[in-house]
Amino acid sequence: MHCIYQGKGDAILFIHGMPTNRMLWGPLIQELSSDHRCFAVDLPGMGETPFVPYRLGYLDRQAEQIEQLRIQHGIEKWHVVGHDAGSAVAVQYAARFSPRVSCLALMSPAIFPDLKPFYLLNALRKPLVGEVLAPVLHLIFWRIAMRRALAGESNETPLRAFYKPFSGFTGSWQLMRLVRWGKPQDMLGEIPAKLAALLMPTLLFQGSRDVLPASFVERAASLIPHSTVVTLDTGHFIPLDKPKDVAVCLQSFFAENSGTNDTAIRATNRSAWSSHTVPAEPLPLPVVL
Repeated sequence: MHCIYQGKGDAILFIHGMPTNRMLWGPLIQELSSDHRCFAVDLPGMGETPFVPYRLGYLDRQAEQIEQLRIQHGIEKWHVVGHDAGSAVAVQYAARFSPRVSCLALMSPAIFPDLKPFYLLNALRKPLVGEVLAPVLHLIFWRIAMRRALAGESNETPLRAFYKPFSGFTGSWQLMRLVRWGKPQDMLGEIPAKLAALLMPTLLFQGSRDVLPASFVERAASLIPHSTVVTLDTGHFIPLDKPKDVAVCLQSFFAENSGTNDTAIRATNRSAWSSHTVPAEPLPLPVVL
């Protein structure tokens, strides 16, 4: 798993979604790295991490690799931030390695079993249809859909970086292989139960113009015991659209919740977290519009 890092201070791990890579976090890391040691990974098949075939336990294996990164860099605890499908990896890691997560932040969390894949990518997921239409759909997705979603000169560099693993003659079929990750019910079926067992303070971001249903953030907030929701005037790619606003929200949230997770863990029966959580007093956080 390819990883970059920069900065100093308390550690933050950033996990991107699909089909982006670590470059999603570039502007946000620039805002945070003066006070935080920022880590950003490339998930399999994106950025510089080789593709890994999907199979049973895929999310758990990603969590294990992230834990190895934490050990390798000598980090006792870190904040974990996920976007889109990267939120599912973040939840899996936070659920399995809870004592190692100070705070959790999920942006546009694509984490529920009733998730509807983006319609262009959904066509690629269909056998035979995907193989035949892959070159055309690939062109439409990158030249039109992604360019509209990432409008603006400042987003040209990350857009090129997102596209790079899917460039060349075989790029369209590489994208097809990436998005064929199975049925949402199978891949994400256990996520709701894991949300209810998370003890760490959690910040949920929703873009007011996001293509992902706002109900996903609302449902996540209703399940996670110590959660706060922030709505920003953005599209789906929140950390690229409003890096300064996101940085302010994260810094405030991390500072206000320092040590909260340790207190909750000490007050909880670790063998039955979901039924013995101790509610924390909700902390005020401004909604940025």
